[in-house]
Amino acid sequence: MLPRDFTEEQNMFRDAYRKFLAAEIVPHMEEWREAGIVDREAFRKAGEQGFLMFWPDEKYGGIGDHDIRYDQIIIEETTYARCGDWFANLHSRLVGPYLTRFGNEEQCDRFLPKCISGETILAIAMTEPDAGSDLAGMRANAVEQDDHWVLNGSKTFISNGINADLVVVAAKTDPENNPHHMTLFLVERGMEGFERGRNLKKMGLKGQDTAELFFNDVRVPKANVLGEPGKGFIYLMQGLAEERLLGMMGYQASAQLSWDLTADYVKERKIFGKPLSAFQNTQFKLAELRTELDLTQVYVDRCVAAFNAGQLTAVDAAKGKLVTSELQVKVAAEGVQLHGGHGYMDEYPISRQLTDSIISPIYAGSSEVMKLIVSRDCLGDDYVPFNTRNF
Repeated sequence: MLPRDFTEEQNMFRDAYRKFLAAEIVPHMEEWREAGIVDREAFRKAGEQGFLMFWPDEKYGGIGDHDIRYDQIIIEETTYARCGDWFANLHSRLVGPYLTRFGNEEQCDRFLPKCISGETILAIAMTEPDAGSDLAGMRANAVEQDDHWVLNGSKTFISNGINADLVVVAAKTDPENNPHHMTLFLVERGMEGFERGRNLKKMGLKGQDTAELFFNDVRVPKANVLGEPGKGFIYLMQGLAEERLLGMMGYQASAQLSWDLTADYVKERKIFGKPLSAFQNTQFKLAELRTELDLTQVYVDRCVAAFNAGQLTAVDAAKGKLVTSELQVKVAAEGVQLHGGHGYMDEYPISRQLTDSIISPIYAGSSEVMKLIVSRDCLGDDYVPFNTRNF
């Protein structure tokens, strides 16, 4: 594979984070999977050692380094350690930036320090029972009254939903006149009328708490409105390219892990008196997957560089999300097939690799939605043919 662009400091960070996972997270993952939720202490320990939200300014407890390659390292190492159902990075890099990007100074002062320390756990609530990729179908709504808003509605499939202390909630605030008129609200644990439903049982990612949330006449102070009222839809769209970049980092790392697990297995497994790796079908399957993995890794790393330079587009992020999420499933499925009957047994890691991967082409925008985004770009009037571009 081509060399990757990490600094010496970042490689040292990778080593430190790997040791943290081995000491504090890996020993507890099976217990947490059985419980269906990661212990809150995991967030606190990560915060204590500087592995949560290190990008905010030092005055909040961060180090002020916005290079997303640090998050890439965290996602990769968490995945390689088979701790991918601990969604610390959703807290750190997906939800956290909403506070600094759209919040005011008072909100940052009030919330960021405890988010960085791991005392406050974050979640974002967009999806509803009848509204997933189509945010315009959202039914949650809020009505302005004096010094507060009254929030009503429900959300589902909310990651960190049980653990969350602070939830960024999207709701319509002029539903009769404009389906895209939305506002983001900072809903805190303990607010009257804010209730959590079930910790949903899932096919995979067993340790990740995924919940239903209910809002029944929740009085949200105006001090907890994130950004300008009515601009929530725009804010959500601005964060989608970053969300999909974070996703593709994880999908790629998981696909790589599935390949490694399978390569190790076929070298050891004997059939007809010789290793499974000696058969041409096995060699060709793994060679094809190896090539795809190396090519997609280059694309992911290029998207990382583009994001750091402020140049990552929604279309390029959609392309990466589409390809890497589908590849994650493909490599895991091929791995199960090459493991044979053992691949169906939960005691073999490849089994969990497949069940954990199935959600990837669905959440953060389904593969079908990604294809729609790409097709609109490449079939639109503004599309520049490849052979006429300036390089």
